[in-house]
Amino acid sequence: MQLSDFSYELPPERIAQYPLPRRDTSRLMILDRKSRTIEHRIFSAICEYLHPHDLLVLNDTKVIPCRLIGQKQTGGKLEIFFLRPTAAENRLWEVLIRGGIRLNEPFLIAQGALIGQVVEKKDRGRCIVTFSGQMGVEQALEEYGQVPLPPYIKHFRSPTNEDRQRYQTVFARQKGAVAAPTAGLHFTDSLLDKIRDQGVQIAFVTLHVGLGTFQPVKTEVIEDHKMEAEYYEIPPETLGKINETKKRGARIIACGTTSVRVLESLGQNPNLPLQGWTNLFIYPGFTMRMVDGLITNFHLPKSTLLMLVAAFAGRDFIMEAYQQAIAREYRFYSYGDAMLIL
Repeated sequence: MQLSDFSYELPPERIAQYPLPRRDTSRLMILDRKSRTIEHRIFSAICEYLHPHDLLVLNDTKVIPCRLIGQKQTGGKLEIFFLRPTAAENRLWEVLIRGGIRLNEPFLIAQGALIGQVVEKKDRGRCIVTFSGQMGVEQALEEYGQVPLPPYIKHFRSPTNEDRQRYQTVFARQKGAVAAPTAGLHFTDSLLDKIRDQGVQIAFVTLHVGLGTFQPVKTEVIEDHKMEAEYYEIPPETLGKINETKKRGARIIACGTTSVRVLESLGQNPNLPLQGWTNLFIYPGFTMRMVDGLITNFHLPKSTLLMLVAAFAGRDFIMEAYQQAIAREYRFYSYGDAMLIL
């Protein structure tokens, strides 16, 4: 398929800049793949579409405040995005640096309490950096780090205190993501309790959302695109619930494209290790073996996320739904509205 098959025009005012006061009051578009019908509800109504014995799978990754401002010895400022540690002692990290830095040139973070030095340069601005100083990396991130909001959110350069809480799901547990699994942002604790009370099983997987999820597709033939690997974990309890659900013939409802990638990685390989790295790229033509329903937000044009959703529901149906969403003034992207595809 061609990259242009996943293009659409979005008026800038449709990009949500802030979350709604209450998470579960976002709008919810319901897509039925069999009847090709579309309904328009509020997210809290999702309970009406979930059945007893369904399994709702959530990604419990937790966003780290991974954006830090550094300073070169010359006084120039740097913007550092901490991607992942590459050594057990947590002093060697893969980072993305904006601002220009030379190999072996030291820079300061956290008012000089943390000192970084580039030991290897990689592509697309990525570097391997060794850190030393009075403060550890995790402490510096916690005390000085900023929420890594996407650039289409206009207060990206100065995130609000609210973002630390709202750009995080209520069930986030495992630190490691550089972006939120945004479909999960709509759930509240009370809504999850209500879902449990009606007999729906809930299970968690972890996929630490990295740059691979948002890496632009630069090949016109989408099959030529290579996904960057992201770390996942499947708890044994979750695996047990997945197997039990399949035996019952009940549905697995994945919350978010990240949960889909974990589940379908398992579907591709039943002997998949319960933790590791996946670079599974899902686009139209892919056969889903695990997922029967999908909760997702509205995604950027030409993105791998939109391609995954199109693989699940059909490209034409999804593009029709997106046009309806634009016409009905849905809110798009991370802080925007959601869809449930069944």
